[in-house]
Amino acid sequence: MSRAPTPLPLPTTQARQIWLHAQRLDERAPFGEGAQAVADAIAHLGYVQIDTINVIERSHHHILFSRIPSYRRADLRQAQSVDRSIFEYWTHALSYVPAGDFRFFLPAMREHRREGHKWFSSVKPADMRKVMRLVRAGPLTIRDIEDDVLTEKEHLWQSRKPSKRALQLAFYTGAVTISERQGMLKTYELMTRHFGWDKLPRPASAKEITAYLLDRALRSQGVVSLDSVCHLDAPRKSAVAGLIASRVRRGELVPVTIDGAGKQEHWAAPAALELHEGSPDLVHILSPFDPLIIQRKRTKLFFGYNHLFEAYVPKAKRKLGYFALPVLVGDEIVAALDLKTDRLDKKLLMQKWTWVGQGKKTAGRKELKRKIEEELDRFERFQLAE
Repeated sequence: MSRAPTPLPLPTTQARQIWLHAQRLDERAPFGEGAQAVADAIAHLGYVQIDTINVIERSHHHILFSRIPSYRRADLRQAQSVDRSIFEYWTHALSYVPAGDFRFFLPAMREHRREGHKWFSSVKPADMRKVMRLVRAGPLTIRDIEDDVLTEKEHLWQSRKPSKRALQLAFYTGAVTISERQGMLKTYELMTRHFGWDKLPRPASAKEITAYLLDRALRSQGVVSLDSVCHLDAPRKSAVAGLIASRVRRGELVPVTIDGAGKQEHWAAPAALELHEGSPDLVHILSPFDPLIIQRKRTKLFFGYNHLFEAYVPKAKRKLGYFALPVLVGDEIVAALDLKTDRLDKKLLMQKWTWVGQGKKTAGRKELKRKIEEELDRFERFQLAE
């Protein structure tokens, strides 16, 4: 019986550089420009999270801007609505995902069709028939439905319109897709008509989905753990662990240890362990929903930075601010900036600047601040662009 390989010690600095390279945050324009760059970035990352908070630009635009310096909002619209290279569905949150990955989400759609969805259990069959009749006649938004009898909300974020809940359930079952967005207003279209399909693709098997999740994480994270592969999806851990073990036995993955990880195991493909020299002068003002930040414990382990998302924290108890954005300079997170876009007066407002990590050191801070302010100028132009 072969013995398990001895884990390879991986310095935190090297683990950090591997993750930054996997996230393509170690070079200025890794995906080029235009709608194709959007499709390529989402294909590489696996997903880009969508969020409604718009104190500054919404997270999906922000995440793409961090990797596509010339990014325009129209590029995302082109990729979603014209090229149809991406679509919206649930990963650990509502996200843009590559259209080429559709079959990996089809089993979840079929499950919702069979068993319903816990968030939309109150949807009445008559409301579902109504919205499906309307969408078969052509794409529609919730504003196109004016004859709803409003109901009481069952929870804070739920719509009072029965038709909206029915459309959302139809979305999760895969009957309809979101073919376009204007801000956060969604246009719903039949899934098959949007993509020009006679029928839906063949759904992926459970085994294929497990491999897909692991491969997606290895591509976008470089060094992975069970928690990072199965973020907010604990039921899949057993299958993913089994696949990791088989790949380790075949020499396709190697176990690594990271200082401070304790008993948490990590793995990487041998090729990922090759060092990539990133630019020490690159500055990124990141969204709190960026893949580098959203898994808080992982960010803390790799960067020694514990990001606080305080939008729902009472003002008096906030430390970083309502919507603080981590600032990455080279391979260090050095500050958190609480920003707000004043769209009426067309300027970016600095609510609070907090130095963290290496940014707390006074030596070299003047030059560090200059670099960040240069990036803030570029960030402001992006925020205010139409």
